[in-house]
Amino acid sequence: MTSYAVVIPTLVRDTLPDCLAALAAANGPRPDAIVLVDDRPDPSPEAMGHALSVLGDLRERTTVLAGGGRGPAAARNRGLRTVTAPWVAFLHDDVQVGPHWCAELVRDLREASPDTAGVQGVITVPLPRGRRPTDWERGTDGLARARWTTADMAYRTEALKRAGGFDERFSRASREDADLALRLLDAGWRIRRGRRATLHPVRPASRWATVAQQRGHADDALMRRLHGPDWWDKAVAPRGRIRRHAAITAAGTAACVLGATGHRRAATVCALGWAAGTAEFARARIGPGPRTRDEVTTVLATSVAIPPAATWHRLAGAWRHRDVPARPAAVR
Repeated sequence: MTSYAVVIPTLVRDTLPDCLAALAAANGPRPDAIVLVDDRPDPSPEAMGHALSVLGDLRERTTVLAGGGRGPAAARNRGLRTVTAPWVAFLHDDVQVGPHWCAELVRDLREASPDTAGVQGVITVPLPRGRRPTDWERGTDGLARARWTTADMAYRTEALKRAGGFDERFSRASREDADLALRLLDAGWRIRRGRRATLHPVRPASRWATVAQQRGHADDALMRRLHGPDWWDKAVAPRGRIRRHAAITAAGTAACVLGATGHRRAATVCALGWAAGTAEFARARIGPGPRTRDEVTTVLATSVAIPPAATWHRLAGAWRHRDVPARPAAVR
């Protein structure tokens, strides 16, 4: 029998009970242990108690640990240190595993070759029918194609501990999964995609959620330090628009400075460049969407805010991680 544990870092959001209920209802061999790492800085037991109540017979196998608000990478490591099973499956607290997930996971693990360190689940993001998805919904849908996402990823416990676990300098849910996977691949391990199915619903978000996401650009700066300027290709990750964001931000900043110092003609040229870049960015986001008044308003507002936010976080990340050495080449 292939045994495994499940580790779920959580902020005890409203999605956690659905996540645990789906896990409890899944057919197949039960996990040896479920480790919930409560990563709220100041946890209260009431919300966690409600979530635990849906676990049924799995409740006695479940442990709740305090994460201390240090981020998902540190929370996963906290849970990993308690795992004794040969495999550990990581889930996000806003996913819902399929009805046969436990059986499918065990089948994925049994089919793994000895040099396979990890087996990724198949993520499905349900999008609305009858209309085009919003910009936020399309962003969530990107998880269905993401490599090595910890929304549903099982790793050999031995391989993970030998690699030192997740790098806790990644304090957000951004790039820590790709960093770990690249380290394992560089050490000679393989990572493959399994067949088990997991649903990742689109959770509600504020109008400014995409602006807050730009903090992930600081993690991109750390990835560059660790894995080199071609880390995008190594991680099979979309490069994004950071260069365009930087150009738009530079044009807007120059327009303000030049206007304040009396260089009106040059300021006008820079302002037109800023406006053109911002309009192109907004059009690229509005075009595939539903084009409702609310969606257009949200995209227009955030298209103004995203380029400077992305540029700021990228520069801040580059400064913060300026002394981080590159990963040494693995000895195979």
